[in-house]
Amino acid sequence: MSPAQLRQAFEHDLIRAGRGTRRALAEAVREAVRTGHLAPGTRLPSSRQLAADFGLARNTVADAYADLVSEGWLTARRGSGTLVADRMITRPFLAPSAAEPRGAPHRDLIPGNPDLAAFPRAAWLKATRRALAAAPDDALGYGDPRGRPELRAALAAHLARARGVYASPEHILICAGVSHGLRILSGVLARRGAKNVAVESYGLDRHWDLLAAAGLKTLPLPLDTQGTDPVPPIGTDAVLLTPAHQFPVGTALQRDRRTAVVDWARRTGGLILEDDYDGEFRFARQSVGALQGLDPDCVVYLGTASKTLAPGLRLAWMALPSTLTEEAVAVKGQIDSCEVLSQLTMAEFITSGAYDRHVRAARRRYRDRRDALVTALAQHAPKVRVIGTAAGLHTVLGLPTGAEQRVLQSATGQGLKVASLSRYRHERSLNAMADALVVGYGVPSDAAWPQALSALVRILS
Repeated sequence: MSPAQLRQAFEHDLIRAGRGTRRALAEAVREAVRTGHLAPGTRLPSSRQLAADFGLARNTVADAYADLVSEGWLTARRGSGTLVADRMITRPFLAPSAAEPRGAPHRDLIPGNPDLAAFPRAAWLKATRRALAAAPDDALGYGDPRGRPELRAALAAHLARARGVYASPEHILICAGVSHGLRILSGVLARRGAKNVAVESYGLDRHWDLLAAAGLKTLPLPLDTQGTDPVPPIGTDAVLLTPAHQFPVGTALQRDRRTAVVDWARRTGGLILEDDYDGEFRFARQSVGALQGLDPDCVVYLGTASKTLAPGLRLAWMALPSTLTEEAVAVKGQIDSCEVLSQLTMAEFITSGAYDRHVRAARRRYRDRRDALVTALAQHAPKVRVIGTAAGLHTVLGLPTGAEQRVLQSATGQGLKVASLSRYRHERSLNAMADALVVGYGVPSDAAWPQALSALVRILS
């Protein structure tokens, strides 16, 4: 193999590895062997020749060759030069197919995720530096199982201001997502001898599965033209709701029903689990405060940074009734299981005002996307109905009767990921809504959103 051919074989891997160091060169050769670019028995250029070809020091190349010989990738014999070991097993290099070109993923309109390209990297990095500089040494230890006190204090103030949540830092527990919080609460309910949890007729099956895994039976609540009827049947121990922006139907729990379910909890001793889904993102009017503010003694508030920032942060929180805090801590465990640096950064991000600024900017961006979607449908697909409150990262599109499967098949053909409303229906629900799609407009970047919207309109026209 000539020096020019060898350069083509692993130049990309060398560049990808970073600077032309000994380690980078060795990894580039390994990758070229793995992919079959360098077949067993191939003679490599001399260290002098390769060093000149890549502009490296000769000793760097010689040391990289020596490392690979000692690892068994290469063999070196006096008079024969340096060769790829005969016993190396390679796999053929698979080029991207023409049908799925590299860098052209499907357009994702599945609900539940934000625009990750809009994550405030620079502001988050500044907050990380400030938080780490100010953190006491003991912050890097195992810590309080409730979470870092800096974050719990910041959340108590922020939630009171932004969501009307009433909770002291001592009664806030940090967890790694709403699902983690529900797992903890399921354990608490099971310890208390609870049997039944009422849930919305449409929702996330992974949440229902978490409850079931703790031995709790999920009972779907009735659904009518005004949304969920939240007062559960006799024998229910708790109720799980998304009152701010019901997922996936998109309605907000009406005022009289909010007070009715709180009255039920006071009267029966039942517990309300409030998943404040999309609570930060209401577009048409002032956001409605959290249900927890009506009675903090019978409502557990669950919030998360997954929609406002990114799910990869694994940051969520619960505001617990005082009578429930110690039980929840006992179920979670005696060591804080959530990554400390992210907690410290989030606390700084909130207290500095950066979080509020980011949420306001994100709210405007998602409102504009929803407005563009509504306008485009009115012009090009007037038979499609937009259902639900103007809020959040998704909306429901009502379809003509019998059109759901045809639209889903057409979406697949367009490389468009969408979800049917029926996908989220509880298996024991007695209520079934008409054909509809649940469309998430959060995932595409600002650059990709116009193309995704155009593809959606095409399949609905």
